[in-house]
Amino acid sequence: MQDAIQPLWTPAPDRAERTNMRAFMRAMEERWDVAFRDFPAFRRWTVEEDEKFWLSLWDFCGVVAETRGERVVADKHRMPGARWFPDARLSFPENLLRRRDDTVAMIFRGEDRVRRELTFDEVYDLVSRTAQALAAIGVAKGDRVAGFMPNMPETVIAMLAATSLGAVWSSCSPDFGVKGLLDRFGQIAPKVLFAGDGYFYNGQQFDSLERVAALQKELGDLERTVIVPYSRDEPPLDGLPGTVLFKDLIAGHEARDIDFAQVNFNDPLVILYSSGTTGLPKCIVHGHGGSLLQNLKEHCLHSDIKPGDRLYYFTTCGWMMWNWLVAGLASGATLLLYDGSPFHPDGNAIFDYADAEKMTVLGTSAKYIDAVRNRGLSPIDSHDLSSVKAILTTGSVLAPESFDFVYERIKKDVCLSSISGGTDIMGCFLGGNPAGPVWRGEIQTRVLGMAVDVFDANGNPARGERGELVCTSSFPSMPVSFWNDPDGSRYREAYFEVYPGVWRHGDWCELTDHDGMIIHGRSDAVLNPGGVRIGTAEIYRQVEQLDEVEEGLAVGQEWRGDTRVVLFVRLREGLTLDDDLADRIKARIRRNVSPRHVPAKVLQVPDVPRTISGKITELAVREVVHGRPVRNTDAMANPEALDHYRDHPELAT
Repeated sequence: MQDAIQPLWTPAPDRAERTNMRAFMRAMEERWDVAFRDFPAFRRWTVEEDEKFWLSLWDFCGVVAETRGERVVADKHRMPGARWFPDARLSFPENLLRRRDDTVAMIFRGEDRVRRELTFDEVYDLVSRTAQALAAIGVAKGDRVAGFMPNMPETVIAMLAATSLGAVWSSCSPDFGVKGLLDRFGQIAPKVLFAGDGYFYNGQQFDSLERVAALQKELGDLERTVIVPYSRDEPPLDGLPGTVLFKDLIAGHEARDIDFAQVNFNDPLVILYSSGTTGLPKCIVHGHGGSLLQNLKEHCLHSDIKPGDRLYYFTTCGWMMWNWLVAGLASGATLLLYDGSPFHPDGNAIFDYADAEKMTVLGTSAKYIDAVRNRGLSPIDSHDLSSVKAILTTGSVLAPESFDFVYERIKKDVCLSSISGGTDIMGCFLGGNPAGPVWRGEIQTRVLGMAVDVFDANGNPARGERGELVCTSSFPSMPVSFWNDPDGSRYREAYFEVYPGVWRHGDWCELTDHDGMIIHGRSDAVLNPGGVRIGTAEIYRQVEQLDEVEEGLAVGQEWRGDTRVVLFVRLREGLTLDDDLADRIKARIRRNVSPRHVPAKVLQVPDVPRTISGKITELAVREVVHGRPVRNTDAMANPEALDHYRDHPELAT
């Protein structure tokens, strides 16, 4: 069922023609002697002729490599096991640093405390000096270098320097606790740790050095720690053995041309982590080539990023979107880095940033859009935002009403692209089309070159119904491996057990009449009352439209041989759930979704538990509701919130 018969936004014809997407379509028609009736036909061609697509993308984006080799893919139909560009040798950081001029490459804001900018020349020179310093202390190909850092320029520089040597980068944000850090870095044994001395959040200053000291004691392979001053100019290094300040690390090393290590296409580049709320986080290894091609595709084609664009994404260094943001350098974009609360001091920080720095692509989370709406902000009235051509959202489902809010209260003429994918693939399965329309509540398209589909329980394509998001053919940015998974069993179990030979991603979704997609939540959090599968996002969409409700969280409780839906709600400050509000919540869900979606219980809670990257943890709440232990609360930003769901008397009746 569609929410509208007309799109919310359609690009003007001349704007659509100027996009990289249209230019690439025309280039493919000429190169391969084909003609595309429309965008869906073009997208299908990129899937059916995926080898031609990825080869052409390499050329269109000007990938720099020592060699590409003759083969595009080996063992293409093995999932896992396919190897894209198996003979290629290249360097991810070389492709990000190919621009060398005095144009601004990065602008950094640390709340209202710090503003800095660096040119492409300055970034290159700092990477050169840092790489030399790391090599001098013995960092080499395959070594791990970790970052416990704010989202600041030195984090980008450290990552590029380490990976230019063939070392492997991995990062966490400064709000992680010691246990959460050890659960991640303890698995990969880094040789060098970069850490900020502290950070700012919501106007307050926080210190990181005590946690750095605790890390040093537990990370037995750690040989050097580098402290990057941020919250103070001269942080004390007492009690931190083997530690230097960043300026002292690079002192004595003059900038020169970087000798980028040329590595195999699938040699490890970065290690990312799953959320870890149900056990130790999975350490997901991504390679140089796949990460580069996937990010180039999503930036250049799906986000229309060109040299001179100013790219912002609200993210920390503990989220895959940080890696996605940094890769914007490969498209010649200026990175707009921000660290801290997006609402400090008055709720308008990001929109102020957009106007001040002429932001062209504004990326954020769906929850941020909801928070802006709940605060009663109307940037369309208070800010110019004329430079912003695209707004991207991810992290959770963007509700149809939030689509309305963007066009009514933020900007009317903008490409609103909800995108979805994840840490698992260093990118997206679903994304934007800057040359196409935006339909209310829909992700615009399945991304190019990837055989994304929806399967029913029997592994057949689901049409006109909801099902599992899958990818039926291999693609370059599949994980190289999981760390410490020598036989690949954990890797196979994570994605290929349900449908052998097919990637099952874990989203519950449906295709639309416009060749787009609607996501209804995570399939592992799907509710199943009476055997009917229900996506939690369908419930949240209704509940969060009520003025009294800030947020909802729904779980299925095993009850008398069946499953009943329990809905927890966090209300606006000072409000208390009564029978009238509970009845209105149920009535709205019944009226706008179905009787099956109506919760058996509606209960008020003061807080909703989240992962450190900001996603609500339905699975953790489900475990608590059933009296089962949550195996890893250190992966959560606010684990104390689980106490509000434990032994709730209403759940026993």
